[in-house]
Amino acid sequence: MEGGNYIKEGSDSAKSTCIFFSPKENDGVGTLFRYLELFMQNRVNIIHIESRSSARFHNRYEFMMECAPGGNLEAVIDCLRQKSAYFSIISRNHKNNRGTVPWFPRRIRELDRFANQILSYGAELDSDHPGFTDKKYRERRKYFADLAYHYKHGEPLPRVDYSKEEIETWGKVFSELIKLYPTHACREHNHVFTLLIENCDYRADNIPQLEDVSNFLKDSTGFTLRPVAGLLSSRDFLAGLAFRVFHSTQYIRHPSKPLYTPEPDVCHELLGHAPLLADPEFAQFSQEIGLASLGAPDDYIEKIATCYWFTVEYGLCRQDGKLKACGAGLLSSYGELQYCLSDKPQLKPFDPPVTALQKYPITEYQPIYFIAESFEDAKEKMIKYAQTIPRPFDVRYNPYTQSVEVLDSKQQVQELLQQTNNEINFLANVLKKI
Repeated sequence: MEGGNYIKEGSDSAKSTCIFFSPKENDGVGTLFRYLELFMQNRVNIIHIESRSSARFHNRYEFMMECAPGGNLEAVIDCLRQKSAYFSIISRNHKNNRGTVPWFPRRIRELDRFANQILSYGAELDSDHPGFTDKKYRERRKYFADLAYHYKHGEPLPRVDYSKEEIETWGKVFSELIKLYPTHACREHNHVFTLLIENCDYRADNIPQLEDVSNFLKDSTGFTLRPVAGLLSSRDFLAGLAFRVFHSTQYIRHPSKPLYTPEPDVCHELLGHAPLLADPEFAQFSQEIGLASLGAPDDYIEKIATCYWFTVEYGLCRQDGKLKACGAGLLSSYGELQYCLSDKPQLKPFDPPVTALQKYPITEYQPIYFIAESFEDAKEKMIKYAQTIPRPFDVRYNPYTQSVEVLDSKQQVQELLQQTNNEINFLANVLKKI
């Protein structure tokens, strides 16, 4: 698959367009009705309406209209632009809409809107997949895909009774990898892995449940896991990271090749990704990648996804003068974990503008790896790179409401500066006390 795991664009079958606007006139009785008449006159069907206090103008309201395809939407847009003090369009079908911003979730529950817009269903395997001709395995994969397909935000994660054969496959992968972790994995992975053994029942004869691991991550860094039925587009997968949500598979690789998988599976997720998502600095870095992707143009999504590939998936870091693995693709692969620290691959320093343009294979070991001096250094570089993304706004995650705030007005920035100033004064007073 071109671009690698999770890296491919999907489409929106609903083809809806979201319009955000604040009227120029002061709010009064009938204001919303007058604007709704505009949609009715142009035969534009509204799927969903929201109103909220404007974050840009005092004592004003902001409206969001999600419009179905059809009617004269262009006329509605032209009229609203003239009548609105604030106006913005967001559409998942942005390639065919001039001047629009690619749709992205604003609230964590909106992840439900794309969680099932997957590129391939869990039971549909390519002809070169080890389980392609195994009817029993394909049926099992469909079972896992259905569990994820029916999941909604806020529900307990589905628990699975893994078969004896599945546990044996996990055990072979687990037993081989733990031999290498002490010498090959970064210190953060090794530190958290011990905690996962103690708290989430990680062991060779047991496959941990996503719910237990997700609860552990939430207590550690606020990250949670969410089951996914198949491969998401890069835009959607990265958007989940902005909310500290990691879309995770629950199925396991085919037993005929326990040390190989052509796609992410539960070994990759729980042995590779989960430990580092419990580390505060790595979790923050992962979220910064997600935030950088929100509303970014298509070509930048590809660049951000490539940075993700060479860090979260296949990254190396320098610790105490030695190279260690911190990418999940390495930490869940017995063969590549040894290869990446040998003298065979080419090594380069992690530099987002350069890394983002690097091509890479997906069916063989990586010929090039990028090295982060530290998670903090990688995060700062990613934040700086995000500032070069051409979008007419910036975004900020609000952990209290689990929502993304779009910053595109002077008033919003002034209010945030005041909040920051209050925080600095608070910390200064605490410092005086201690």
